[in-house]
Order: sequence, then structure tokens, then C-alpha cells
Amino acid sequence: MTIFTLIVAIFNLLLLSKASSTDTLTISQSLPDGTTLVSKDETFELGFFSLRNSTNRYLGIWFKNIPIKTVVWVANRDHPLNDNTSKLTITSEGNLVLLTKNRTVHWSTNTTTKPRRPILQLLNTGNLVLRDDNNKSNNKSFLWQSFDYPGDTLLPGMKLGWNRKTGFDRRVTAWKNWDDPSPGNFTWGITISNNPEMVLWNGSFKLHRSGPWNGVRFSGAFAGSNSLTTHPLYLYKLINNEKEVYYTYTSTNKSVISIVVMNQTLLSRQRIIWIPENATWRLFQTAPRDICDTYNPCGSYANCMVDSSPVCQCLEGFEPKSSENATDLSQGCVTSEPWRCRVKGRDGFRRFVGLKFPDTTNSWVNRSMTLEECRDKCWENCSCTAYANVDVRGGGSGCSIWFGDLVDLKVIAQSGQDLYVRVADSRTVNSQDVHADAKDHRKKIALLVGTTVPPIVLVILLAIVYHYRRKRKHEGENVSVKKDEAGGEVDSMELPLFDLATIVNATNNFSTDNKLGQGGFGPVYKGVLVDGQEIAVKRLSRSSGQGLTEFKNEVILCAKLQHRNLVKVLGCCIEEEEKMLLYEYMPNKSLDSFIFDSAKSKILDWSKRFHILCATARGLLYLHQDSRLRIIHRDLKASNILLDNNLNPKISDFGLARMCGGDQIEGNTNRVVGTYGYMAPEYVIHGLFSTKSDVFSFGILLLEIISGKKNREVTYPYHSHNLIGHAWKLWIEGIPEKLIDSCLEDSCILPEALRCIHIGLLCLQRQPNDRPDMASVVVMLSSDNDLLQPQEPGFLIDRVLNEEELRFRSQTYSTNELTISLLDAR
Repeated sequence: MTIFTLIVAIFNLLLLSKASSTDTLTISQSLPDGTTLVSKDETFELGFFSLRNSTNRYLGIWFKNIPIKTVVWVANRDHPLNDNTSKLTITSEGNLVLLTKNRTVHWSTNTTTKPRRPILQLLNTGNLVLRDDNNKSNNKSFLWQSFDYPGDTLLPGMKLGWNRKTGFDRRVTAWKNWDDPSPGNFTWGITISNNPEMVLWNGSFKLHRSGPWNGVRFSGAFAGSNSLTTHPLYLYKLINNEKEVYYTYTSTNKSVISIVVMNQTLLSRQRIIWIPENATWRLFQTAPRDICDTYNPCGSYANCMVDSSPVCQCLEGFEPKSSENATDLSQGCVTSEPWRCRVKGRDGFRRFVGLKFPDTTNSWVNRSMTLEECRDKCWENCSCTAYANVDVRGGGSGCSIWFGDLVDLKVIAQSGQDLYVRVADSRTVNSQDVHADAKDHRKKIALLVGTTVPPIVLVILLAIVYHYRRKRKHEGENVSVKKDEAGGEVDSMELPLFDLATIVNATNNFSTDNKLGQGGFGPVYKGVLVDGQEIAVKRLSRSSGQGLTEFKNEVILCAKLQHRNLVKVLGCCIEEEEKMLLYEYMPNKSLDSFIFDSAKSKILDWSKRFHILCATARGLLYLHQDSRLRIIHRDLKASNILLDNNLNPKISDFGLARMCGGDQIEGNTNRVVGTYGYMAPEYVIHGLFSTKSDVFSFGILLLEIISGKKNREVTYPYHSHNLIGHAWKLWIEGIPEKLIDSCLEDSCILPEALRCIHIGLLCLQRQPNDRPDMASVVVMLSSDNDLLQPQEPGFLIDRVLNEEELRFRSQTYSTNELTISLLDAR
């Protein structure tokens, strides 16, 4: 080695040391493979890396102090390097280039402006910038910046959108897979239209649309804290002017690390937050969220309502395009009566409240018009199908007009907007009267109230008097109000009352030969009434003080519930110290006696199991949505699904169920009751129950029916997961079919079974908002529509608690499942 070569080597080492300890690289320096550039606050790091066992090398940026290496930007994502001899340097023309061993340019920024003193700097935001160090007057004037070329990650401060002057488009594009950062088909960007909005694409197909910006949020976003709108930790905004249109967000709490990433595997845009205490990334938001969050699931002029059944419903004034099946909206809807454009007194507009606005591809905007001027503009144009305010602030302003079919409509009750849709005159008031004078409107209301309220009040008073006199006359004939042991009143039961002697005679004095099983709060007996009718008698244990409230609850609920997939209650008995419920007798007992029995499980072939799944889902949908009161069961499991003579399933045991108002879907309790292994994470840990906690239980039940294995008792030779963890492991390995019960080998319809496993994993998502509701589950089970990809479920690790831990975790539980396993979420 010559002295000159040695000097050059020492000089390069000195430069290398300098580059590794600073956030800046000058024209006289280079960044060889094996060294890094670090931002001043040491949040981000630039360097070369490989993925897993791949020999390909990439230049990228990642979080420096997060132990899970999270790459947020890749320079040469399309052109990987084959060895570790490359280096990053700045040319004399001011270009940032990636040179290979033979000094071939492998990647370059291709800047055209030649700076006097170019420097490369990694900013604290994670933005890699090339700028002229002589231009001290404008530190934000960059020759080139990585923020203009996003990868699969959107960082705070990055712009997603267009430069209108140059036509430059910034989009976020997912990696092809976890081992290949080259661009996949899944992209996120902004449509450059009169009323721009954000869109997720899979190739050229739209997967999700945000709806246009309304001055506060995107019209398709919920106003809750878990939506794409202003959040205490983040500020979101859309900039739309003559020069550019873009979306960006900034953090209000610098200590919280949050990024938005594109997941090609799940076709999902995800916001994740770093949790230092657990040293893990936690999912915070995802899109699409549900079937109604996907693009145009219902066709034209049809609303998608995720809490309804069916989820797709024509707008009022429209009817299904398919005349053969009124419930089939796959082809969308058409107007019930033809429009007669410009004919005075004919076409009008109907206001629809709480909507995500339609696709804005064929729309027109004027931000200075009033809503009345907007209506007139639309009415005069035969192609105009709807109009609305552009901005909701200050009571509303501006005009947005749609032409052609209205597609991708969705109900967002809490934060949707008003949309005025053209309909035939017989369906609405004339267009000239849509925005009637407020004073005249108040007069009409006052007149209406004055003429209708007094007769209504009189009728109510007469009804009260009649009811009181009838109640006094027939008091004692039926159970309406009873006193319990403490002297409190039991709510109206509205059930036939049986005397104790009848029950004793029917059950042969509660003979052990007639005992069907032991429930959570007492035994169940078979009985035969005098007329020969077979019954099942649920007898509340006298020593079960805990069960008294549950018994009253079940009496009240069962009087109100009538559905073919719910066990029918025939009456009750409250006499002396006895409290009993009489059910229809189910000769095949409960579902668990079949699926968990090696011999009897063969009776349930795939068609029977699939029927049981669909029927149970319909029963649960009735509880959540179609009954007079919204019912949350809270103890759905295989032993509470009874089977009749024809193996039709019926949901039973409403002792732990909770009634909610028609618009209430969740609640909170300090007394967590139910069966461990079936309860949702948010219920076990925080006492939060909802319709979505029932969905979680249904997901467990679904996997148990398919696999023939219990969630709490499964052990496998190669890992210690419970049934959820085992199903997830098979799913990510691409072999979910191995979950299917071996006795179904001859009868199983594989695509149908795999779809059921897919639906089960969606029901088991850790966050309640990520789970579908039962209306969506029923649709998924009965259709071939594409499904969202599931994320990792909650409660994967099975760890059986000792008695002391059980007492600490919960005050009470259902005792008809004696083996209790509580699984820690991760």
C-alpha cells in the first residue's frame, strides 16, 4: 500500500466518522454502506439496509430509537443493490446520487438547478433535503426533498396531493410485500377535480373514498375521535387553492409517534401509534372500516347503512333496478317515476340527512353561491341530479352540484351532511318550496300544533283512565307487578303465570331423571304438561342470590322477544321461594354436546353447521337491531345455542343480557359477567360491552363450529396458542383449511368454509370499531362479495389463571363453564 493510498483511506475514515455523527452531508463527503446519517434530535436515521434474509440492499430512512426497525422511506425501492459496496454522495452539479462499486450511478435525484454549495440534511421530521447552504435567507427552499416522493408511509408534515401548476402528484404506495419495498398496486392519493377527495386504489379500481372536504372534515369521516378528522393528538387539514391541493397532518404532542402506512396484504390504510411501555406499534385507525366504507357497495341511488339489514337500501323515491329481486341492489336503484325536466310543478328535491356525499368525479363547485341559488342552478339543468353546500361552517355556504348517477352513498348519522336529490314531484314538494320562508314555516307549525295537540292530550287522558280502571278490574288475573323478597317491585312480565303444583307435577317433583343440565344460576328440568306439551323448566337456585336480578331480567326480556332463532319462553312461575321459567323443549339439547363430542360431531356435516351459523347470526341480528329494544346478549357460546328436532339453532339464556335504547349500541359496567374465552377484550379489561362484544363472541363460536375445538382448551404440539391464535397462525401461513374439523372432509364446501373462517377473524378484531356488525356478518355469510383482510385478533395467548388471579380479575362469571381461561391481549 502506498503512502498516498493510506492517507486517502485515513481521510475517508475521518469523513465517515463525521457523517455518522451529524445530520448533514456536504459535497466533499460520502455515505458508504455501513454508516448512517442521523437527525439532530436522533429521531430518524438514514442508511443502507436489507430485509430479512434478502441480499438486496436499499438506502432508506427509519426511526433510530425504536427497537422494531420501521422503515419510512426508501430511495431505490425499484432498483435494489446487489452488494454492500455502494455509497451516497453529492455530485459537483448538486445531484444526490447512489454510486455502485464501479462508480455507476444507480439512483439519482435528477435535480436541474445547480447550487453553489449543496448540502444534504436529514431533518427532525424525517425529511431528507438537498439545499444550497449559501441560501441562508430561506431554509425551507429545497432543491430536492424526500417528502415529495413518499413510499408506503405518510409522516407528519408530508403533503399528499397535487401541485396544480406543474401537475406534480404526491401519492403513497404500498410495498409489494414485507420483503419487497418496490411499489405495489395499493395506492392513496387525491383526485384533482372540482371538489377533490382522497381515494384508495387497488390498481385502477377504487377501494375507498373519503368524500369531499366540507371545511371541517371529509364528508365520509365520522366525527368521533377515532376517525379521519381533528383529534386531540393530531391536526388534519386540506389545502385547496389555485396553486395546489393537498392533505396533511401535524402532531400536537411531539412525544407521541404516529404514522400512516399502506398495507398491501390487507388492502388497508392504517394509522399506527408507537407504545413505548409495550415496545410495540398499536393500530389506531384503519380504512376501509367496514363494508359501507368500501367503494360503492350498493350501486347508484342506494344508501349503505352498516347498522341495517339489508345494508343497501334505495333512497326514498327510488326502487331497485333489478325487478326480479327487490332486495338485490347489486345493480343499484332507479327513480320510481320519470323526471320531467323544466316542467313547472313537476320535478323537485328531497333532502336526505346525514350522508357521505356521492363520488365527486362528475360534480361542479361554486364557493360563493347560496343554497337557494344552488337549487335553482340544479333545477334548470336536466343532467343535475343533486346539490348541497360545499362548506358546513357558519350554517353552510357554497354550492356543489352533481351530474349523472349518484354513487357511493353512505349514512353517517352523527356527522353526515344534507344532500338534496332530484325526485319526481309526487315524492316531494315542488323545487320552489324546498327552502320555504322561515316565518311562514313557523306559522304553519303553530297552526298544526294548535289544532292537533288538544285532541291528542284528550285521547291520552281517556286512555290513562281506561287503563287504570281495567287494571283494577282484572288485578290478580295475570302477573303484572310482583313483590320480591326485599319488597321491591318486579317489572311487568307479560308472561302466562303457572302455579307451582303444575310445575311439580310436570317434572315428577323435579326428579333427577328429568334433569337436563345445570345452568349458571340453577338446574334445568324436562317436564310434560297435562295436555302433553313438552317443556324445559329453568329453576333458579334458592342459594343463588346473584341470580335473582338475572331471573327478573330474563323474564322481562323473554316477554318481548319473538324470533324463530330464539328459544321461546312459555311462561313463568313465582311462588313462595320458587322462581322458574318455562321454555319450549329442545330435544337435541345444546350445540356444544355435538361439536365437542367425537361421535356426535359427525352428525353435523358441513351443510348443517353452515345452517347453524347463518341462523344464529340472524337471531343475533334480531337482538341487536330488529327487536323492540336493542339487546346485547353478553353470554353467547355453544352451550347457549339449543337445537330443535330438525337441528335448527335457537339462542337461549338471557339472564346476563342488557337492554339498550333504540339508538344505544354500547354500555359500561363495573360487574363483568359472562364466560371467559368468549368475552371481548374491551369487556374483560374495561367492562365495556356493546353489540360488537357480541360479535366477538360470535367469532369464537364460528371458529369452534368449524374446527370442533374449544377456544379455551385447545393445545397444539408446536405452539401454545388457543383456538384464536391457532386460526390466526394458519391464516398468515396461508393454510387456513387446516382449521376445519377432520370429520367434515367429505361434506365440506371448501370456499364456503374458508370464507367463514375469514368472517370469524374479522369478528375477532381487537378494536370494536374494526369488527363488522351482525347486519354485515349476515350479508357476508349469504353473498360472495369481497371481504376486508383481517388484522391480528385480540386475546391470542392462552394463559390459564390460578384461583388468586381469577378473584382479582373478576367478581363473577357464568358457572356453566367451569374451566376458565383469561387471555392477555397483545
